[in-house]
Amino acid sequence: MSQVTGFLGGERDYSNLEGDTGPLVYPAGFLYVYSCIQYITGGLILPAQVLFGILYIINLAIILFIYIKTDVLPWWALSLLCLSKRVHSIFVLRLFNDCITMTLLHAALATLLYQKWLLGLIVFSLAVSIKMNVLLYAPPLLLLMLKAMDISGTIVALGGAATVQIVLGFPFLISYPVAYISRAFNLGRVFIHFWSVNFKFVPEPVFVSKKFAVSLLLIHLGLLAVFAHRRWCKHEGGLLKVLHTAYVATLSSFPLRQLYAYGTTSKTLKEEHIVTTMFVGNFIGIVCARSLHYQFYSWYFFSVPYLLWKTPFPTLLRIALFATVEYCWNVYPSNCYSSAILLCVHLLILWGLWIAPVGYPYLDDNPSSSKKKK
Repeated sequence: MSQVTGFLGGERDYSNLEGDTGPLVYPAGFLYVYSCIQYITGGLILPAQVLFGILYIINLAIILFIYIKTDVLPWWALSLLCLSKRVHSIFVLRLFNDCITMTLLHAALATLLYQKWLLGLIVFSLAVSIKMNVLLYAPPLLLLMLKAMDISGTIVALGGAATVQIVLGFPFLISYPVAYISRAFNLGRVFIHFWSVNFKFVPEPVFVSKKFAVSLLLIHLGLLAVFAHRRWCKHEGGLLKVLHTAYVATLSSFPLRQLYAYGTTSKTLKEEHIVTTMFVGNFIGIVCARSLHYQFYSWYFFSVPYLLWKTPFPTLLRIALFATVEYCWNVYPSNCYSSAILLCVHLLILWGLWIAPVGYPYLDDNPSSSKKKK
């Protein structure tokens, strides 16, 4: 509320927008959303909590829709999605913008299940305009678009996403563009060591060092490349084969024919393949994040049951890992032991995802249409 006060007063220089929690570091969508919240609630906490309670229910409904569409979990395991004390706190007590961002991201993912890539990218861009953490989903999303469409169709969808950012940021881009871009899209921020939930065991001088940040970035990119080549593109012959196929399809599609019906698909990807690729890609980013603050749990909590049931682990181990992740996020303040345990659990889940069977990604020409339920 304090950060949007200057904006409501007519300030358009991002370098002058700040509040009790510090300078404003979110894109323009954040300002519009919280300005609306301030108008609706009058700045009072209780009405805002009611709004976020409703938001929580909407987000949970979207997530349940995604889970039911993919049919990965048994019905009873869906209850895990509403058992997190920390997530309830993030939504209804803390009122973080992460909640709005992730609700939009899940809405975008639900749209992608219907192969509506342009619409999905627009909703995805709306999520980015509130907080940039959803960019962790960008690499797997780009790969999925290249598999479903050719390069030209992907460019059209990306153009729709870019248009959203330009329109929302227009008042700031025409007045103080440098201040807006440098503040709202700053990827080089160094987080405070005290608030780290995942790397608290790392000494603070190492934690804030550039070498540590670069090392994690390289590991992140390496894991994305390996998973893309060996897992997400396995049935197509690897990542390079997918890129080559998209390039050839682009050359053969000129002139563009209705731009793939405004962002729809030329190949139909399985819903499970879309969700798995998106959730795993984001989880890789979570594993390699230099600092996870408490509100960041909302970035991936709703995907944890899905990821666990995609591993070949026995059910009891899945539940134990879920409970351990929740425990680590409820230790306050985090310590060396809780952060080390969380990292180990993350790595174990990632290993389980690596050794899990890879399903055929397309609805057409599926060599094994029978689906095994666990």
